[in-house]
Amino acid sequence: MEEFKVQTAKHPVPNSSPMRPHSEHSKENAAKRLSSASNGTSDGGAGCKTPVEITALEEAFRRFAIHGDTRATGKEMNGKNWSKLCKDCGVIDGKSITLTDVDIVFSKVKNKSGRTITYSQFKEALVELARKRFKDKSSEDAAQEVYKMIEGKSPIISGVTRAVASPTVSRLTDTTKFTGSHKERFDETGRGKGKAGRVEMVDTSGYVPGYKHAGSYEKKVQKPPQKPM
Repeated sequence: MEEFKVQTAKHPVPNSSPMRPHSEHSKENAAKRLSSASNGTSDGGAGCKTPVEITALEEAFRRFAIHGDTRATGKEMNGKNWSKLCKDCGVIDGKSITLTDVDIVFSKVKNKSGRTITYSQFKEALVELARKRFKDKSSEDAAQEVYKMIEGKSPIISGVTRAVASPTVSRLTDTTKFTGSHKERFDETGRGKGKAGRVEMVDTSGYVPGYKHAGSYEKKVQKPPQKPM
């Protein structure tokens, strides 16, 4: 009988670094989850991907990223929507942070030849603005305050602007001031008469035009129908 040698699989030896607290592991796992969530998937094993629930901050990023652009995928945001996000979410206060500051930070974090920013660059930009907005807080606390201002938010859609009628338009659309043939096209309530207002209709009733009791004679002389025997 031949002897079979059992060869155990060799695994890479982990770094011989000291054990870290559980809180640091949680932070690292959360950072990895946010990084993979930007693409909507996570590596669940060799050659497979599983969907990952995105955070409220990334959800707001995607909502503003696709605003006004039907071809946008939600993975990148242009400068116009970035400015709108900062304005709608109250990041711009007009004092410590202005629209100019927002544009400068956008140009700083984006690629040199690019016109959009990714979700990771978006978070970098928020950290930059948080330092200017909350100077009395640490970088982490300031960033969390800005995140809370954006989480779950959506673009504000302005209402439809109402047209204000000028005196000239009001005069041209007031049927009570029409004269001539134009006046004949509308009744006393301002409602159009239709064909009767456009074509001269011949009255063959035998009554004088405008007679209030037109048709009363026919009603008097008309005999009631006789009942069958």
